[in-house]
Amino acid sequence: MLTKHPISVPNLKDYRDYFASQGVSTPLRNVPFSEVGLLKELPSPKDRTGWPWTVETKINFGESFLAPKISIVMPSYNQGKYVEETIRSVLLQNYPNLEFIVCDGGSTDNTIEILEKYSPWLSFWQSKKDRGQGHAINLGFSLASGDYFGWINSDDFYSPNCLYKVAKQFVEVNKDFIYGDSLTLDENKKWLSYTQSFLVLDRYLRFGGIIPSHAAFWKKSIHQPIWEDLNCAVDAELWLRLVVKRSKSHLRYPLAVSRVQPDAKSVNEGYQKLWEDDYNKKIWKAYESVNFWQLRCYEFRYIQKIYKHLFKPIPKQIIQGLLQRDDLTLF
Repeated sequence: MLTKHPISVPNLKDYRDYFASQGVSTPLRNVPFSEVGLLKELPSPKDRTGWPWTVETKINFGESFLAPKISIVMPSYNQGKYVEETIRSVLLQNYPNLEFIVCDGGSTDNTIEILEKYSPWLSFWQSKKDRGQGHAINLGFSLASGDYFGWINSDDFYSPNCLYKVAKQFVEVNKDFIYGDSLTLDENKKWLSYTQSFLVLDRYLRFGGIIPSHAAFWKKSIHQPIWEDLNCAVDAELWLRLVVKRSKSHLRYPLAVSRVQPDAKSVNEGYQKLWEDDYNKKIWKAYESVNFWQLRCYEFRYIQKIYKHLFKPIPKQIIQGLLQRDDLTLF
């Protein structure tokens, strides 16, 4: 994508050097792996069943599959109500070559207590005041050493088999960037709905929400830092730099669950002005305008309608069998 002026993003080596000065050695340790799974080792959940509480991903790696290293970063701030579910959804992937990095912005709720409880299984975690979500993500990736990267927000969670399917897809198709479908959880009603991802072409990257960050993974070799001046649209702008001119693959599987809850930036009205400022005062001023934008919009809607018609969602019964959640209703 053409920019009108350079975007100021940090050099992640500076962050890595800072961590080194604090005694943090890289590469970080991997998440402990057990051939029988981690479920029995992790703290026992109270009054919760199904994925990722009493269910884990089965170890199903064949001898011919050499698992590439995956680094997952989780930015966090005052999401103690949900963060344990997120952590368990990463650990209970039972992926044998996993780096899991948590950068918390100095939470004042029960988040730190939960992080301490799961610290034996985390590659690294800290809870210190930061400059927002983008800064936290950049701090995490500055320490990452995996072959492939992804991040998960602390109120979302991965689906069973997510990391295995992603790794297998990378090995089989050898693409730079892989994204999947997802599930959307209405926290108030406890309703789950299937969210099919779009056909991602470079010419469509300016349409917000085209790639779900919780279901996106990429090669370390193409990684780009987050633009930390942004408050909300950190992923939408990142795709304009990271994904353009890269090979892409759509994995038609619900890789993660995105939670719609009152404090989420995507629905909380208190963030509306910040969203508008991100786009109107920063992103669209940084990038060249698109000629015939209205025609591009018509084209986008038409192509995506055909694309989603051709590829149907995974049947409900399969998803229910994966999650095994009696507290959630799938629509």
